[in-house]
Formats: sequence, structure tokens, C-alpha cells
Amino acid sequence: MDIFAIIKLLGGLAMFLYGVEIMGDGLKNSSGETLKRVLERVTGNPLMGVLTGTLVTAVIQSSTATIVLTVALIGAGVLSLRQAVSIVLGANIGTTITAQIIRLMDIDAGGNVFLEFCRPENLAPVAMVVGIVLIMFVKRNGAKTVGDIFIGFGILFSGLMNMTAAVEPLSESAAFSSILSQFANIPVLGIVIGLVLTVIVQSSSAMVGMLQALSSTGAMTFSMVYPIIMGINLGTCVTTAMVCSIGASKDAKRTGVVHIAFNTIGTVAFMIVMSLMHHFQVFGEAFWVRTVDSGGIANFQTVFNLLTAVALLPFTSQLVALSRIIVREDKPQEQPHPELWTLDEHLYISPAVAVSEATKAVAAMGQVAKENFARCYALLNKYDPSVIDKINAEEETLDKFADQSDRFFIGLSKVVETEADDRQLDMLMQTVPCFERIGDYATNLMELAQNLNEKGAELSPVAKKELALIGGAVSEILDITVNAMATDNNRTAKAIEPLEEVIDDMVMILRARHTKRLKAGDCNVDSGLVFMETLTYLERASDQCSSVALMMLARNNKAILLNHAAYLREIHQGNDAAYRAECDRRRKQYIAPLKAIQ
Repeated sequence: MDIFAIIKLLGGLAMFLYGVEIMGDGLKNSSGETLKRVLERVTGNPLMGVLTGTLVTAVIQSSTATIVLTVALIGAGVLSLRQAVSIVLGANIGTTITAQIIRLMDIDAGGNVFLEFCRPENLAPVAMVVGIVLIMFVKRNGAKTVGDIFIGFGILFSGLMNMTAAVEPLSESAAFSSILSQFANIPVLGIVIGLVLTVIVQSSSAMVGMLQALSSTGAMTFSMVYPIIMGINLGTCVTTAMVCSIGASKDAKRTGVVHIAFNTIGTVAFMIVMSLMHHFQVFGEAFWVRTVDSGGIANFQTVFNLLTAVALLPFTSQLVALSRIIVREDKPQEQPHPELWTLDEHLYISPAVAVSEATKAVAAMGQVAKENFARCYALLNKYDPSVIDKINAEEETLDKFADQSDRFFIGLSKVVETEADDRQLDMLMQTVPCFERIGDYATNLMELAQNLNEKGAELSPVAKKELALIGGAVSEILDITVNAMATDNNRTAKAIEPLEEVIDDMVMILRARHTKRLKAGDCNVDSGLVFMETLTYLERASDQCSSVALMMLARNNKAILLNHAAYLREIHQGNDAAYRAECDRRRKQYIAPLKAIQ
């Protein structure tokens, strides 16, 4: 095999790897929502976890991606360690789908036009033509994603055919046959070679594909191949599970440990059984020395991973226990609001899932801001110094989350490809500052309460009644905003602006009233200024809620996206009957009682 054949082999391998990546990315993007729902509904039933891991890996064409995503979802609190273990077992089964696709190389058309079309040398160029047409000429949503799948499929087989052509001269090489015979005589050597090469290439699919390409030489027997496949299976756990768990949570690291333990135990046990069967010539000598093709390699890989998973599935509890022994728990530390700290960069491997988890985290931020706002507002009515530390801690939490989310969103923006996810991400990036400002306004209210307390001043009974009413309106608009974000519901978001307009009217009424009280000397200056500043922060908090609603609605409405002011001007003019009716309802609820306060 000369230098040019080696270059051709490496070039084919590069094409194969790139094709797998392109096709996998296309499959992930086209099935992102389904993938997200499937993973989030994994139960404690180990069998369901295995099926889920198999399905997800078959869809995204990468056990590495599945395990990395599983690790990230553990950190996000979506999956438990026990659930993750069963998914990992399934991932090993799902990764064999690539080899089953590659076996199309063995199709014997026999004059059948359809089968002739399915042969890779015919199917690959057709797939690439379809893919490029979808990418360049079809402007519908999702066309590029589907085009990527076709392009990746075509490139994958083109690379595989290049590898096959490059190794063809080896069929007549005595040295090549001599090397392969060592794998049959020393199975452990085959395991080591498979493991080392997989660690180098960092893709079990690529290694199995290369093995299937080599099988075209006709020089590979079953006894030579099966140890290499088991070595490949060991290599993939080293290159994925450990890498993806570096710097992750304890349970995420345990998932990596379980993956290694599972593959090691399965390989050792299977190797012992296969060696005994080979030694005692189970199935006869002809079975072990028969030539294998790509279909035979694909079948053995599938059977090996399937039987290993079935054999070890009943022992998931023991695997979990083993991982807890190896990765011990640190001294427990209380983490306030763990739902905020789920933005793990490992989630980038599935942008749809990353966007979903980010939406939950931002909604949780809104909840924290809302609760802190209520806590601070209560101080104006009854000062309680014991809650000051809690308020400051919650404000610090909000600030830390805002900083962390900025970094996460910037990274995520580079991998998001679907238009819907891109719009959602834009909305989240603009919503975080809104909730952060609501948190800031909360601490402003706390400072006003401290100021009143230090000066021994107090709001008048009428002012307290007025603030109680407008405070109730602001509390409700915060509730609606957080609920709209948590449920990702535009219909709920539409209920925000009518209430915000009524709050603005209440602020105007109250400012005018309070100015009169100050002029008449019915209210002292210190408490009067606090009252006016309180109205300012209440109004600003409701304005932020309005901004969140607009950004949510703008995702699916280009007119709102391009001109927020024009949209607000239009509905404020009363041209929307539903909006007008909701405003009237809110005025009866809040402004009528406000006018009755004496």
C-alpha cells in the first residue's frame, strides 16, 4: 500500500467523519423538539431508559452526543443518575445504527432497478444533489436542515467508497493477511488495536466504518474482527464519558464511570465467552474462519451491544452503587435556587434542549425577582430588619445568574441553527435584563423602607391604602409575567399590557393626589418623597413586565419585532377589541376602588 493509497484512505476517513457530523447535526436540528420531549419524559423504569437512549442515539447518530447531553441534563436537574445510567446502556445499542446503514455497501442488485438505486455509488450522488437543492433553492423553514441530512448521507458514503477503493490493493498483500492473522491468534491484540485507534480517531462509528471498508478486501475472518469491535466499544467510553464529565457535577462524573464500567464488564465477559466458544469450536471451525463482509460486522456489533445491555440491565442499581463508591459525595452545601444553575455548556450539543432548559432557568429567575420584590415592598408597610440579609442574598443571586446567562447565551447563539430557536434565544437574552432590573427596583424599595425607619417617619393611613391597591396590581402583573415565561404562553403574555396601562393610570392619579396632600400639609416631606419614589419603582417594574410581553409576542409577529412602539400605539388607541375589553375590566378592578379611597 503506497503513500497515495494512504492519503486516499485518510481522505476517505475525513469525508466519512464529516458526513456523519453533518448528517447528525441535521437530524438533531430536525428532531430537536421531539428529542427534548423524549428525554424529559424518561421515567425511573430502566427499560424505558434503555429504549430512550437507543432511540436518541439512532436519531442523532452519535453515542458521544447522547452521553454528553445526558450529563448536561443531570446537571440541569432534568435526569437523575439512575435514569442516566439506563440511557447510557441504550446509547451503546443506538450507535450501531450507523454500521447498519453502511451495510448498504453489500447490496447485490441482481438486476433489480430499486436495489441498484440503493447501492451507495448511486444513492450518494443523488442524496447530495437533493441536499444541495434543498439548501440553495428551497426557502421554506426546515429545508436547510433536511438538506444537511441528505448532504451528510451522501458525503458519508462517498468517504466510505474512497476508503474501500484505497484498501482494495490489500486484498493481494501477504503482509496484510499476516497482520490480520495475529488478531485471530491473539484476541487481546485486536481489543488493544480497536481501543487505541478509537481513542485517536474519537469516533466508534468511524472505526467500525473503516473496518467495514477493510472487509471489502475479502481477507477478514470473523475471529479476526470480533476482538477489534469489542476494543472499539471500549475506546468510545474513554473518549466520551470521561471527557464530558470533566468539571461537571458528581452525578455527571458518575455517569462517565458507569459508562466505563458497563463497557469494560461487557467486553471482558463477552471476550471470555467468545474465547471459550472459539476454543471448543462451538458452531464449528467454518464459523470462525469464514470471511465477513460489512453486513456481518454490523450484525456482530449490534448483537454484542444488545446482549451486553440486556445482561447488565438488571444490575443498574449495582452500577450506580459502584459509581458512588468511586466518585464520593462532598460535604453537602446548600445551593439556593438550584433551578437557576442549569445552564451547562454541554447542552450546546443539542441546541433545542439547551434553549428549552434556558427558558426554564429564565422563568425561575423571574420567580426569584418577583418574590424579592414582594419581600421588599412589604417593608414599606411593616419594617422588619430580619429579612434584609435574605433580600441582599437574593439580589446577589439574580446578578450572578445574569452574568452566567450572558456567557451561556453568547455561546449558544453560535450553535443554534433553527429560526424558532434563534428567536427564542433572542427573547431570553433580552428578558434576563428585565428581570434583573425588577430585582434592582426591589432593593430600591428596601432602601426607601430603611430610610423611613431611620427617620422615624411613617406613611399616612390613606397613602398605605393607596399603595396596597397599586401594589396588588403590580404583584399581579409580575405573577402573569412569570407565568407567561414559565409556560411559554403568548396568550398569557397578551394579558400583561392592558394591566400595565392601568398601572400607569393609577400612578398618574396617585401622584396628582399626593402632590395636593403635600401642598395642603397633610403629609410630611420625608414620607411624601418615599411615596413618590415608590410609585416610580412600581411603574418601572410594570414597564419591565410589558417589555417581556412584547419580546414574547414579537417571536411570532414580525410587525411587533420591527416596531414595538407602533404596536403599542396601535393597541393603546383602542383598535383591538379584546385589548379594550381587558383594559375596561382592569379599570373596574383597580381604578374604581382607587377613586373610592378617601
